[in-house]
Amino acid sequence: MKEEQSFAAEEQETTAAESQEPVNEAGAAEAQAEEMVDQEQGEIARLTAEAEEHQQRLIRAQADFDNFRRRTQKEKEELAKYASMKLITELVPVIDNFERAMATVPEGTESESFSKGIQMIFRQLESVLNNEGLTAMETVGQPFNPEFHQAIMQVESDEYEEGTVVEEVQKGYMLKDKVLRPAMVKVSS
Repeated sequence: MKEEQSFAAEEQETTAAESQEPVNEAGAAEAQAEEMVDQEQGEIARLTAEAEEHQQRLIRAQADFDNFRRRTQKEKEELAKYASMKLITELVPVIDNFERAMATVPEGTESESFSKGIQMIFRQLESVLNNEGLTAMETVGQPFNPEFHQAIMQVESDEYEEGTVVEEVQKGYMLKDKVLRPAMVKVSS
């Protein structure tokens, strides 16, 4: 009888072990499936982060390109605006000399026609330069401004307040909105 009981106990253990094996195999398959899902989700998260990084790089590259395009456009516009600056800078002393020549014309019939001819040439030159954006500065009576004026002397004046331009020694010129040559002036003290 003992043998029968031990045989029956062994048989129950074997049956229990056999019935647990499919449970363990199903659990292992389920764990393996969960592990694969976790790996796939990790891969998806990595790829999503990588795609976002590339998107941010693209946005930065587009912004850099837009800034570059705007900067080069502004440089082109400024270059075109002041392209004649070198030539005009060289012509300003010619204007000064014309003005001096017109101021010292002697009296007489021959000199009168000569004077009119010089004045016509001067007006023509002045017109061409004005069309390019050159303008003479108005300085006398204006407050002294070191951006536009170069003070060469201080003089006593009852007529003007202190720090006001009293006399213009050499004209100053503006090319569009830029100082081409500051005016040499005497300032009241």
